[in-house]
Amino acid sequence: MSLINSYSQSLPQTSSSVSNTSAVTKSSVQSTTTTTTGNSFLDSIRLPAESSVPEANDQLLKQEDFFALLSQQLSMQDPFEPVDNDQMIAQMASFSTVDGISNLNDEILNLNTVMSSSQALQASGLVGRKVLIPSDTGAISAESPTMNGVISTPSAIDTITVSVQDASGQLIKTFSVDGSAGGNVDVSWDGLDKNGSPVKEGMYSIKANGKVDGEAQDLAVSTYAHVTSVSLGTVATGAILNLRGVGGIKLSDVLAVSET
Repeated sequence: MSLINSYSQSLPQTSSSVSNTSAVTKSSVQSTTTTTTGNSFLDSIRLPAESSVPEANDQLLKQEDFFALLSQQLSMQDPFEPVDNDQMIAQMASFSTVDGISNLNDEILNLNTVMSSSQALQASGLVGRKVLIPSDTGAISAESPTMNGVISTPSAIDTITVSVQDASGQLIKTFSVDGSAGGNVDVSWDGLDKNGSPVKEGMYSIKANGKVDGEAQDLAVSTYAHVTSVSLGTVATGAILNLRGVGGIKLSDVLAVSET
């Protein structure tokens, strides 16, 4: 009986001692992480309470990284076998070359941007004029009731048959032009259908056909479009000409410029 009573009496003391020990341990841990020694040198070499996570980088070596690696290489070299001077100079020369090429690329991009802006400024002089574009489709509107274009022929053709179609492909009118001069032949449509009535506003196409070496052949047709405005575009596209009813086209795709 006495053993049982003695055991039952000691049990709460053990629990209390464990709790006290846990509290002391927790207190000692907290004091270790929150208190300082008072010595600046000892505090500086203490392990940090929380591990610092390095910031994410773009994995690109920069000039600072190169000099840091070079400093590490010099500090960790074998004093009996130091880094060869020629090898070190070659490394520095290689890095300078790569860095110079990178700076040159940046300068070229800046130059391209300036040239694009200058090109757009020069192209603004085309606003209000008509340009020839490599397309057989044009717009008929109240401001532009007619369509003009150029038919490209490989040789002289006595008669070129021209057909006008609407956006759905329906035939609107057919007429002939003289192609005996060869080369680029001017073509003009007055905007009237086969009955002589003005057509509705919209998109229309001009098709051309002629006999080349005795065989019927489709001929390339380019049309004129009215320039309404100019957009800066990008370095890759350059200046963009906005054409009435047609949309945008690169300045480099323009074949010719006509009078207003």
